[in-house]
Amino acid sequence: MNRIELLAPAGDLEKLKVAVLYGANAVFVGGKNFSLRSRASNFTIENLKEASSFCHEHNAKLHVTCNIVMHENDTKDLLNYLKELEEANVDAIITSSLYMAKLIKENTKMEAHISTQESTLNKEALKFYEELKVDRVVLGRELSILEIAEIRKHTNLDLEVFIHGGMCASYSGRCMLSNNMTNRDANRGGCAHSCRWNYDLLIDGKKINNETNYFSLSSKDLNGISEVSKLVDLKINSLKIEGRMKSLHYVASITNAYRKLLDEYETTNMIKDLSIYENMINKAENRLTSTGFLTGDIEDKMQLYDLNLSLPTQTFIGIVKAYDKELKMVYVEQRNFFKAFSEVEVFSPQKTFKIKINEIYDKDNNEISYCPHPLEIVHFKCDIELFPYDMLRLC
Repeated sequence: MNRIELLAPAGDLEKLKVAVLYGANAVFVGGKNFSLRSRASNFTIENLKEASSFCHEHNAKLHVTCNIVMHENDTKDLLNYLKELEEANVDAIITSSLYMAKLIKENTKMEAHISTQESTLNKEALKFYEELKVDRVVLGRELSILEIAEIRKHTNLDLEVFIHGGMCASYSGRCMLSNNMTNRDANRGGCAHSCRWNYDLLIDGKKINNETNYFSLSSKDLNGISEVSKLVDLKINSLKIEGRMKSLHYVASITNAYRKLLDEYETTNMIKDLSIYENMINKAENRLTSTGFLTGDIEDKMQLYDLNLSLPTQTFIGIVKAYDKELKMVYVEQRNFFKAFSEVEVFSPQKTFKIKINEIYDKDNNEISYCPHPLEIVHFKCDIELFPYDMLRLC
């Protein structure tokens, strides 16, 4: 059985490290130029050097997105930027520009990956990309498993498939709603997610929704955990999780769920209990999900017409920064409010278990009854050794 790549998102350096530690074989990030997530904490060249070093030390790869739809001014210094990325030891560039793909292959040693923004949905397109000598194609999210299987039969190129995360109301992200409504170009990194806004629904000019029940144009998020084994059997090369704007807890939880499922399937050729992984995902999701196009044509139940429908998320309260073995004291960077004498769940790359927090102390060693300040370092006694990047969430 082939070893499939699990590709996770990272909006900043901390999320990148968490993605790798929680099981990603590769991470995709945005640089300061040519990225479709202009509001993410995109990576400078120095950030990318640190990111590539961390990835390579942990046997993972670093992919950088350069996938905006380029206007004339956007092409300035493109080759120089690509050279800078190569010098930062980036492994691959994800691009929607055929010109950029050509530059990458002719002038660098990096891999060129064709972005999902190209809406690659058929084997004839793959033949063209083979002639262009790109290394990988990220298939459009509008394909079913059966269609992906047909494409796989006719190409030797690496294929990457989206398996989890937000879906676009338009074909592979090529949407004009944001441009029209806010003058923010979704195809140049400025998407305002207009499809997720609250809308009134009118019939013959009369509003039929009430003030608490608005209409949405968006779909449910993609959750393909049930389809992973089929994609592994098809010898798909990479499974991609979307979400560079998502939280640290989301990146860790979703990546780890897919990592553990892949490990089980690649070891035993079966999934004994899918609900284990579904429950892991549910602890981090805050939007309803469906299998999207993977299982065929979209049905009404896969659309998110009512934005009041949401999933409860298990509250992420902190991330471990250090542990003092002698004092048996754990130091935590707080992320959400929690109190002393709470029962919490410790979530780590290897296992999940519960502990009881008793007295809590602030940075000046004063006992406090609750933690109200995000990013404050607090500490408390814990007989079980915890490690940096372990996470705490309320039970």
